[in-house]
Amino acid sequence: MVDYDVVAIGGSPAGLYTAIAATYLKARVALVASPLLGSTWSESGSKCNKALIQVGRVAHQMREASSFGVYWEPESESARLGVGVRFADALKWAKGVVSALDEQHSPAVLASLGVDVIFGEGEFCRKPHFAFVVNGQILRSRAYLIATGSRPVIPDIDGLQSTGYLTPDTIWQQANVNIPKSLIFIGGDPVGIELAQTFARLGFRVTVVVKSSHILTKEDSEAALLVQAQLEAEGVRVLTGHQVTQVKWLDDKKWVQAGDRALEADEIVVAVGQQPNVDSLNLEGVGVKCDRHGIDVNQKLQTTNSRIYACGDVLGGYRFAHVANYEARIALKNMLFFPFFKVDYRYMPWAIFSDPELARVGMTQEQARRRYGDDVLVLRRYFKGVDKAQMCGETTGFCKILVLRSGEILGAHLVGPQASELIHAIALAMQQRLKFQTLSQLPTIFPTLSDIYSQTASDGHQQRLSQHPTRQNWLESFFNLRRSWS
Repeated sequence: MVDYDVVAIGGSPAGLYTAIAATYLKARVALVASPLLGSTWSESGSKCNKALIQVGRVAHQMREASSFGVYWEPESESARLGVGVRFADALKWAKGVVSALDEQHSPAVLASLGVDVIFGEGEFCRKPHFAFVVNGQILRSRAYLIATGSRPVIPDIDGLQSTGYLTPDTIWQQANVNIPKSLIFIGGDPVGIELAQTFARLGFRVTVVVKSSHILTKEDSEAALLVQAQLEAEGVRVLTGHQVTQVKWLDDKKWVQAGDRALEADEIVVAVGQQPNVDSLNLEGVGVKCDRHGIDVNQKLQTTNSRIYACGDVLGGYRFAHVANYEARIALKNMLFFPFFKVDYRYMPWAIFSDPELARVGMTQEQARRRYGDDVLVLRRYFKGVDKAQMCGETTGFCKILVLRSGEILGAHLVGPQASELIHAIALAMQQRLKFQTLSQLPTIFPTLSDIYSQTASDGHQQRLSQHPTRQNWLESFFNLRRSWS
């Protein structure tokens, strides 16, 4: 006899989604959450960061307003003095947004839906029954879902612990202490890059130090280098190929030794990646394999203990809530019914909210070339050729679509305005196995940024025609003949 159909462990977006969706299916569910296990009811660093990105974007747009002929006071000298940002006020607004979002999934709301909400830390046990124990309460269930999220990886750098540091999840706490004027970001994971640009726009002096040849190394190199160039154009100092070896206090400043360079700043932000937040769960005791990269799962999202599932960033990789929710949907069907359903990431889009935004679905150009060789066509168009982009003054970026000669879409990369919104149409076309020609045949509203992918797809027709001289000759002869008939 078990008490629940599902016990979701962790108040992350995936844990919340699982708990709510299970109640809609009339299953009995418990949600275990605590600040150490990714509770969404603690002040959320991730959501706060995304809200602050919008503040930085607004400040940047205001500074660029004069290029549209817009001034605070027409032709006055004060109009050129720049835009000031009160960081404490900006953070107050961001935290208000987070509070409004979290209220939608408050404990009271979840309880009204039928979710048993339990706060506290717990662990798995085998005796006297296989169960999850929290606050002395034994929760027995047919299946368990680990959705506890992740926490920042802290590199072993001499002097880092004693000197002190922030992470993307704690940097918002600076509103309660002396606000630094300069920041050094160690590492270039997506959240770190987003924040580096945001803080530069908020008036901070920002340096990013990475040991790789460029930032965002998991993304298309052309796209990543364009984002890096934009950061540098906005005043972010990006040091690539530099390994941080030491951190120390000196003259009331924090110093970072990066290769042969000594850098000083008021505060250090560590953004080298994430690790699973599972230390207290006793996974080893119930036969669940896990390492520093994440929990080991199969395509059905079962761990090495078939009654325990996992999803979200406890599996490793980027922290994307929509990916975690997709995994939660698959896991929930397997937990409540029969484990037939498998994850498929081939058509999963994602975006990095730099400015310009970087969005992607499917393979990179390097991956496609390795697998298909010369059968790959690379279609590319630039936003400067899109009417709406010119009207908005946002012409930086491009759309790159990778296709086979048969017309199958292998992947797409967008760098530019609203790339996170535009990528969905291409992802849907891939999921429905539509040829790239379908995108070129879709009439797009004028003027909209959506014209970028129809233009890019049209580029494919031109490439294919240019590679078939016989077809070109036939067309030329055909129209010569038609003109002779007139």
